[in-house]
Amino acid sequence: MSRLETLLKALRSFYGALPTPPRDPFTLFVWEVLSVHATPRKRDAALAALKRIPAMTPDAMWRAPQKKLEQCVTLAGPYAENRLQALRTGVDLFRRSPNLPSVIRGPLPAARRALKPFPQLGETGAHRMLLFAADHPILPVDARVSRVSRRLGYGDAVDNFKKQSRSVQDALTRELPASVDAYRQAFLYLSHHGGATCTESDPHCVICPLLADCPEGQKRTLHR
Repeated sequence: MSRLETLLKALRSFYGALPTPPRDPFTLFVWEVLSVHATPRKRDAALAALKRIPAMTPDAMWRAPQKKLEQCVTLAGPYAENRLQALRTGVDLFRRSPNLPSVIRGPLPAARRALKPFPQLGETGAHRMLLFAADHPILPVDARVSRVSRRLGYGDAVDNFKKQSRSVQDALTRELPASVDAYRQAFLYLSHHGGATCTESDPHCVICPLLADCPEGQKRTLHR
């Protein structure tokens, strides 16, 4: 078992089972749009409301009354108009490309090209789509994963976030088994840890299950 696998095992023991992003490509796209500038609770409330309309297929969302869509999306918090515009764009892309789910499950170059036009995905969101909805062993590196990994000693510290993310991604994947499930678990637990314990401004190092093997945590607790 690699060092990273040992760390992930400790996080699983500490947090228990974590919810996973949706596996359906369209549902995951909607989840991504609702997640921006939203807490998980508000995002999930908006997603549940859309399911009740129901509006969780491209055609169903296209036919849904605008007022009902607005009421659901507003549950996610501010930036409702931005979310609605992103959803409209995504619905149009899915409806014009009914074979998109099979395309993103195919060869990576074509899968990446197919996801580029989608608003609010970016590289990390596209990687989440490829990992959770298309079964590609690709590790998304968001700000939380990057922060936790760097504090644990993975990747290089550079000013450019994109370059740092790729450095972190390379370092982590060298220690992960080449399986989709291993990549999913790594993303889920590292990202959750970055939001719950290894926070940006005031990490809770004293209670962290990784403290004994974390250079940054050791340094911070030493100076308390």
